[in-house]
Amino acid sequence: MLKRPVAKKRKLRHSRIAVFCLACLAIPLWYCLAEGSIKGLCSDCHTMHNSQNAQPFTYDGSNIPNGELTRSTCYGCHAQGGPTPTVNIGPNIVPQVMHSGTQDLAGGNFGYITGLAGSGASDSKGHNIADLTGKDSVFTGLTPPPGALIDYEGNPHPSPIFLRSDILRCAGSNGCHGYRAAGGAINYYPNGIPGAHHNNENGQLTIAKTPASSYRFLDWVKGYESPDWQENPSPSNHNEYFALPTPKQFGCDGSGPLSQCHMGPGGLVVPPDGTMSQFCGTCHGNFHTVGAGLSTGIGPSASSPFIRHPTDLSLPATGEYAGYTQYNVNVPVARLVVPAAPSAVVTPGSDAVMCLSCHVAHASNYPFMLRWDYNKMVAGNAGAASGTGCFACHTTKD
Repeated sequence: MLKRPVAKKRKLRHSRIAVFCLACLAIPLWYCLAEGSIKGLCSDCHTMHNSQNAQPFTYDGSNIPNGELTRSTCYGCHAQGGPTPTVNIGPNIVPQVMHSGTQDLAGGNFGYITGLAGSGASDSKGHNIADLTGKDSVFTGLTPPPGALIDYEGNPHPSPIFLRSDILRCAGSNGCHGYRAAGGAINYYPNGIPGAHHNNENGQLTIAKTPASSYRFLDWVKGYESPDWQENPSPSNHNEYFALPTPKQFGCDGSGPLSQCHMGPGGLVVPPDGTMSQFCGTCHGNFHTVGAGLSTGIGPSASSPFIRHPTDLSLPATGEYAGYTQYNVNVPVARLVVPAAPSAVVTPGSDAVMCLSCHVAHASNYPFMLRWDYNKMVAGNAGAASGTGCFACHTTKD
């Protein structure tokens, strides 16, 4: 068998060649690098024939080659299970979505589901990526996700992206990152993000029309990416998210099939305005919409009383909400305009509550992917929990 040329004899001929695990197909929320697209030796991430010194050249030693000629799947790059939230591959710092340490990046840590990290294994602590954490024990097969939109008769309606927990991925048609297709086309855009690592944009992302130009490769989502993925979060160093002052209905008014509610070009499932809550609403629609037609949503309008906690809704500038004025990284808010840099100031009457104000995207050490222990949210007697969790916004209730 011919050997792959030794890496030291290879020289890059073009200063803009950007390399990484191009086919790390299930990339999590924080993988965009401070420098933009990834750089280094092609052999850091790619292999021509998966052979070096008569041995497989994949990171896991597998004889099975990967798509896009990569040396690893996404898990080999981003879920190595070590003690740190980042690792180095060549000159690149690679964020980890599954590790055994105590310091997490912005999206959380899938290790809480398996027990690799935290207080004990539990399916309820996060999204189950079947190949990484095992299948969810509750939402199996064709069971719709929590908050899935319903039809006029109150029956569960399939998710626009035909979500199935037994094949839930991080990217592609049955995942979150990259291109996603509607109408049950499970094998359409199966990989989701090929090419995105090489074309990645970061910082302030306001024109989000491809995975590479979108916030953390979440197609069409706008936002500002912290250069260190919130490895050292503070009121002045954090991601910034985009929101609307009032939630929308997503166009699900009964005039067409549900799969068209979030339709983008080419049949893609996208958040129509690019907000994070709308993106989550593509699967959990009732939690993020004003109710009408096919959805009961948060209620019939964007005003209290609500039947579900609203998102994409500006905090009132009066009453208890007026007290939330300094940014709390454990209770993040979203902005009506994507800023060019993080801000430590919260402005009630403008800044909005969103899904990630309470939850993390991947997994947390608390049930339901919450950012805090809900059992400590005790109205009138919060004790050490005063000013945290729910009470960051509901400032007079602790």
